[in-house]
Amino acid sequence: MLARRVVVLVVLLTPPLAGAATPVETARALVARYHDDRTTLDRARDLLEDALRRESHVETMIMLSYVWFLWGDIRATTPEEKLAAYERGRELGKRAVELAPKSHDAHLWYAINTGRWGQTKGVLRSLFLLPTIREEIDILFQLDPRSVRAHSLAGNVYLEVPGLFGGDRAKAEEHFQKGLALDPKFTVLRVDLARAYIAAGRYAEARRELQRVLSEPAPTIIADWTVKDQPRATQLLESIKDQR
Repeated sequence: MLARRVVVLVVLLTPPLAGAATPVETARALVARYHDDRTTLDRARDLLEDALRRESHVETMIMLSYVWFLWGDIRATTPEEKLAAYERGRELGKRAVELAPKSHDAHLWYAINTGRWGQTKGVLRSLFLLPTIREEIDILFQLDPRSVRAHSLAGNVYLEVPGLFGGDRAKAEEHFQKGLALDPKFTVLRVDLARAYIAAGRYAEARRELQRVLSEPAPTIIADWTVKDQPRATQLLESIKDQR
Protein backbone atom coordinates (compact mmCIF):
# COMPACT_ATOMS: atom_id res chain seq x y z
CA MET A 1 0.00 0.00 0.00
CA LEU A 2 2.81 2.38 0.94
CA ALA A 3 4.67 1.54 -2.25
CA ARG A 4 1.58 2.29 -4.29
CA ARG A 5 1.20 5.70 -2.61
CA VAL A 6 4.83 6.48 -3.36
CA VAL A 7 4.34 5.63 -7.05
CA VAL A 8 1.22 7.84 -7.24
CA LEU A 9 3.07 10.71 -5.54
CA VAL A 10 6.01 10.41 -7.94
CA VAL A 11 3.63 10.46 -10.93
CA LEU A 12 1.86 13.55 -9.63
CA LEU A 13 5.06 15.44 -8.92
CA THR A 14 6.89 14.50 -12.11
CA PRO A 15 6.27 16.94 -14.98
CA PRO A 16 4.91 15.30 -18.12
CA LEU A 17 7.33 14.58 -20.89
CA ALA A 18 7.18 17.09 -23.71
CA GLY A 19 4.78 15.77 -26.30
CA ALA A 20 5.20 15.97 -30.01
CA ALA A 21 4.93 19.46 -31.43
CA THR A 22 1.54 20.44 -32.79
CA PRO A 23 1.18 21.02 -36.55
CA VAL A 24 1.04 24.76 -35.92
CA GLU A 25 4.23 24.69 -33.85
CA THR A 26 6.02 22.58 -36.45
CA ALA A 27 4.85 24.84 -39.27
CA ARG A 28 5.98 27.93 -37.36
CA ALA A 29 9.45 26.43 -36.97
CA LEU A 30 9.58 25.59 -40.69
CA VAL A 31 8.50 29.10 -41.70
CA ALA A 32 11.11 30.69 -39.46
CA ARG A 33 13.90 29.20 -41.59
CA TYR A 34 12.46 29.31 -45.09
CA HIS A 35 15.42 31.47 -46.12
CA ASP A 36 17.64 28.40 -45.73
CA ASP A 37 15.33 26.12 -47.70
CA ARG A 38 12.29 27.53 -49.46
CA THR A 39 10.71 24.10 -49.77
CA THR A 40 9.99 24.31 -46.03
CA LEU A 41 7.01 26.47 -47.07
CA ASP A 42 5.68 23.53 -49.11
CA ARG A 43 6.09 21.24 -46.12
CA ALA A 44 4.42 23.69 -43.76
CA ARG A 45 1.52 24.13 -46.18
CA ASP A 46 0.98 20.40 -46.66
CA LEU A 47 1.28 19.69 -42.94
CA LEU A 48 -1.34 22.30 -42.04
CA GLU A 49 -3.71 21.37 -44.85
CA ASP A 50 -3.59 17.77 -43.66
CA ALA A 51 -4.18 18.83 -40.05
CA LEU A 52 -7.13 20.98 -41.12
CA ARG A 53 -8.74 18.05 -42.90
CA ARG A 54 -8.70 16.16 -39.60
CA GLU A 55 -9.78 18.97 -37.28
CA SER A 56 -10.97 22.53 -37.91
CA HIS A 57 -8.88 24.43 -35.37
CA VAL A 58 -8.84 28.22 -35.65
CA GLU A 59 -5.11 28.32 -34.89
CA THR A 60 -4.45 25.97 -37.81
CA MET A 61 -6.52 28.15 -40.15
CA ILE A 62 -4.67 31.29 -39.10
CA MET A 63 -1.22 29.76 -39.50
CA LEU A 64 -2.18 28.21 -42.83
CA SER A 65 -3.50 31.57 -44.04
CA TYR A 66 -0.09 33.06 -43.22
CA VAL A 67 1.73 30.20 -44.95
CA TRP A 68 -0.35 30.59 -48.10
CA PHE A 69 0.53 34.30 -48.14
CA LEU A 70 4.23 33.42 -47.96
CA TRP A 71 3.81 30.66 -50.52
CA GLY A 72 2.22 33.12 -52.92
CA ASP A 73 5.06 35.59 -52.39
CA ILE A 74 7.96 33.12 -52.46
CA ARG A 75 7.04 29.86 -54.16
CA ALA A 76 4.42 30.76 -56.75
CA THR A 77 5.95 31.39 -60.16
CA THR A 78 2.99 32.65 -62.19
CA PRO A 79 0.26 35.24 -61.55
CA GLU A 80 -2.28 32.42 -61.59
CA GLU A 81 -0.44 30.51 -58.86
CA LYS A 82 -0.11 33.67 -56.80
CA LEU A 83 -3.79 34.51 -57.11
CA ALA A 84 -4.74 30.96 -56.11
CA ALA A 85 -2.44 31.10 -53.08
CA TYR A 86 -3.74 34.45 -51.85
CA GLU A 87 -7.32 33.37 -52.48
CA ARG A 88 -6.80 30.25 -50.36
CA GLY A 89 -5.20 32.36 -47.66
CA ARG A 90 -8.07 34.80 -47.85
CA GLU A 91 -10.65 32.02 -47.59
CA LEU A 92 -8.94 30.54 -44.53
CA GLY A 93 -8.59 33.94 -42.90
CA LYS A 94 -12.27 34.67 -43.40
CA ARG A 95 -13.26 31.33 -41.86
CA ALA A 96 -11.00 32.05 -38.90
CA VAL A 97 -12.55 35.51 -38.47
CA GLU A 98 -16.03 33.97 -38.44
CA LEU A 99 -14.99 31.49 -35.75
CA ALA A 100 -12.84 33.90 -33.72
CA PRO A 101 -13.99 37.49 -34.40
CA LYS A 102 -11.72 38.87 -31.67
CA SER A 103 -8.57 37.28 -33.07
CA HIS A 104 -6.16 39.93 -34.31
CA ASP A 105 -4.19 37.42 -36.41
CA ALA A 106 -7.31 36.01 -38.06
CA HIS A 107 -8.29 39.50 -39.22
CA LEU A 108 -4.67 40.27 -40.14
CA TRP A 109 -4.12 37.39 -42.55
CA TYR A 110 -7.60 37.71 -44.00
CA ALA A 111 -6.89 41.37 -44.77
CA ILE A 112 -3.31 40.87 -45.99
CA ASN A 113 -4.22 38.03 -48.34
CA THR A 114 -7.16 40.05 -49.63
CA GLY A 115 -4.91 43.03 -50.25
CA ARG A 116 -2.22 40.95 -51.95
CA TRP A 117 -4.83 39.25 -54.14
CA GLY A 118 -6.04 42.69 -55.21
CA GLN A 119 -2.52 43.94 -55.81
CA THR A 120 -1.75 40.91 -57.99
CA LYS A 121 -5.02 41.20 -59.89
CA GLY A 122 -4.48 44.91 -60.43
CA VAL A 123 -5.43 47.77 -58.13
CA LEU A 124 -7.99 49.32 -60.47
CA ARG A 125 -9.60 45.94 -61.09
CA SER A 126 -9.82 45.27 -57.35
CA LEU A 127 -11.22 48.52 -55.98
CA PHE A 128 -14.35 46.64 -54.89
CA LEU A 129 -12.21 45.08 -52.14
CA LEU A 130 -11.25 48.44 -50.60
CA PRO A 131 -14.20 48.72 -48.19
CA THR A 132 -13.44 45.26 -46.80
CA ILE A 133 -9.74 45.99 -46.36
CA ARG A 134 -10.40 49.34 -44.71
CA GLU A 135 -12.90 47.77 -42.35
CA GLU A 136 -10.38 45.07 -41.43
CA ILE A 137 -7.67 47.69 -40.79
CA ASP A 138 -10.02 49.51 -38.41
CA ILE A 139 -10.74 46.26 -36.59
CA LEU A 140 -7.04 45.43 -36.36
CA PHE A 141 -6.26 48.73 -34.64
CA GLN A 142 -9.24 48.27 -32.31
CA LEU A 143 -7.93 44.84 -31.32
CA ASP A 144 -4.31 45.98 -31.06
CA PRO A 145 -3.47 49.70 -31.38
CA ARG A 146 0.23 48.76 -31.46
CA SER A 147 -0.04 46.29 -34.35
CA VAL A 148 3.07 46.72 -36.48
CA ARG A 149 1.67 44.63 -39.32
CA ALA A 150 -1.55 46.66 -39.33
CA HIS A 151 0.52 49.81 -39.84
CA SER A 152 2.34 48.04 -42.67
CA LEU A 153 -0.93 47.04 -44.31
CA ALA A 154 -2.53 50.48 -43.87
CA GLY A 155 0.55 52.21 -45.25
CA ASN A 156 0.58 50.04 -48.33
CA VAL A 157 -3.10 50.64 -48.99
CA TYR A 158 -2.59 54.41 -48.82
CA LEU A 159 0.51 54.13 -51.03
CA GLU A 160 -0.89 51.81 -53.71
CA VAL A 161 -4.44 53.11 -54.12
CA PRO A 162 -4.87 56.08 -56.49
CA GLY A 163 -5.60 59.39 -54.78
CA LEU A 164 -9.02 59.56 -56.42
CA PHE A 165 -10.03 56.49 -54.42
CA GLY A 166 -8.45 57.44 -51.09
CA GLY A 167 -4.73 56.97 -51.64
CA ASP A 168 -2.58 59.36 -49.65
CA ARG A 169 1.25 59.36 -49.60
CA ALA A 170 1.43 61.43 -46.42
CA LYS A 171 -0.79 58.95 -44.56
CA ALA A 172 1.21 56.05 -45.99
CA GLU A 173 4.43 57.60 -44.69
CA GLU A 174 2.80 58.22 -41.31
CA HIS A 175 1.80 54.57 -40.93
CA PHE A 176 5.23 53.31 -41.97
CA GLN A 177 6.91 55.63 -39.46
CA LYS A 178 4.52 54.63 -36.66
CA GLY A 179 5.21 50.98 -37.36
CA LEU A 180 8.96 51.57 -37.28
CA ALA A 181 8.64 53.46 -34.00
CA LEU A 182 7.11 50.28 -32.57
CA ASP A 183 9.64 47.94 -34.20
CA PRO A 184 12.66 49.60 -35.88
CA LYS A 185 13.91 46.21 -37.08
CA PHE A 186 10.76 45.28 -39.02
CA THR A 187 12.59 45.83 -42.27
CA VAL A 188 9.71 45.58 -44.74
CA LEU A 189 8.36 48.80 -43.23
CA ARG A 190 11.65 50.54 -43.97
CA VAL A 191 11.60 49.33 -47.57
CA ASP A 192 8.05 50.61 -47.96
CA LEU A 193 8.91 53.93 -46.34
CA ALA A 194 11.68 54.27 -48.93
CA ARG A 195 9.12 53.56 -51.66
CA ALA A 196 6.97 56.38 -50.31
CA TYR A 197 9.98 58.71 -50.34
CA ILE A 198 10.82 57.71 -53.92
CA ALA A 199 7.25 58.40 -55.00
CA ALA A 200 7.63 61.88 -53.49
CA GLY A 201 11.03 62.45 -55.13
CA ARG A 202 12.85 62.40 -51.77
CA TYR A 203 15.74 60.27 -52.94
CA ALA A 204 18.29 61.04 -50.23
CA GLU A 205 15.82 59.95 -47.53
CA ALA A 206 14.97 56.85 -49.53
CA ARG A 207 18.65 55.90 -49.80
CA ARG A 208 19.07 56.34 -46.06
CA GLU A 209 16.24 53.92 -45.30
CA LEU A 210 17.36 51.37 -47.87
CA GLN A 211 20.93 51.42 -46.57
CA ARG A 212 19.57 50.80 -43.08
CA VAL A 213 17.73 47.74 -44.40
CA LEU A 214 20.91 46.36 -45.95
CA SER A 215 22.99 47.00 -42.83
CA GLU A 216 20.42 45.77 -40.28
CA PRO A 217 22.26 43.34 -37.98
CA ALA A 218 19.21 41.81 -36.29
CA PRO A 219 16.04 41.96 -38.41
CA THR A 220 12.81 41.01 -36.68
CA ILE A 221 12.04 38.34 -39.30
CA ILE A 222 15.35 37.14 -40.68
CA ALA A 223 13.74 34.94 -43.35
CA ASP A 224 11.77 37.84 -44.83
CA TRP A 225 14.82 40.11 -44.60
CA THR A 226 17.00 37.59 -46.42
CA VAL A 227 14.58 36.56 -49.16
CA LYS A 228 12.46 39.65 -49.71
CA ASP A 229 13.65 42.84 -48.02
CA GLN A 230 17.35 42.74 -48.88
CA PRO A 231 16.78 42.08 -52.60
CA ARG A 232 14.06 44.74 -52.80
CA ALA A 233 16.28 47.29 -51.05
CA THR A 234 19.15 46.52 -53.41
CA GLN A 235 16.89 46.80 -56.45
CA LEU A 236 15.40 50.11 -55.29
CA LEU A 237 18.83 51.56 -54.58
CA GLU A 238 19.93 50.65 -58.07
CA SER A 239 16.80 52.23 -59.56
CA ILE A 240 17.53 55.62 -57.95
CA LYS A 241 21.32 55.64 -58.17
CA ASP A 242 21.29 58.56 -60.64
CA GLN A 243 18.55 60.53 -58.92
CA ARG A 244 19.36 63.65 -56.92
